[in-house]
Amino acid sequence: MTSYTAFANEMWLATGSEEEVLAAARALPPLPRASDLLIFDDSDGRQVDLPRAPVARPAQPEPARTRGRPSLGVVAREVTLLPRHWEWLAAQPGGASATLRRLVDAARKADGGAAAGRDAAYRFLTVMAGDRPGYEEAIRALYAGDRARFEAESAAWPAAIRAHAIGLAWGRAGPG
Repeated sequence: MTSYTAFANEMWLATGSEEEVLAAARALPPLPRASDLLIFDDSDGRQVDLPRAPVARPAQPEPARTRGRPSLGVVAREVTLLPRHWEWLAAQPGGASATLRRLVDAARKADGGAAAGRDAAYRFLTVMAGDRPGYEEAIRALYAGDRARFEAESAAWPAAIRAHAIGLAWGRAGPG
């Protein structure tokens, strides 16, 4: 389930599912500007536009089943490798695609999501703190993995913004 976090100006409003965050947003009095309410996808830190007004979703007919191999969300892309790379991949059990999937999964697991967390925090901070004092140094500390320096550089920021960024980058310790 995707988690979202909403901020009303500099204040944390809600964290949770789309429905939970929208319920909190709908409970707010009218805001002077649309930019006073910002909602972020916690998985990648990107700002999202969720409709504040309830939206009736039309019933979707079930797609007709087709013959052949089922679609598993696979996206075909081109990969450019040298001949020696293709030879090595061809010699691996399961073939080139299976080997590449295993290598990518192993690299993602070894990272433990740290890179994705830093990137999510960066995207969030670009919107919420990009014009604040110490932003550039805080981002340098973020990408260096130096939490203590990040906290020192962001100490003058609103607590909710700082806490949410820390939660995205280093694990859930945010306001929600």
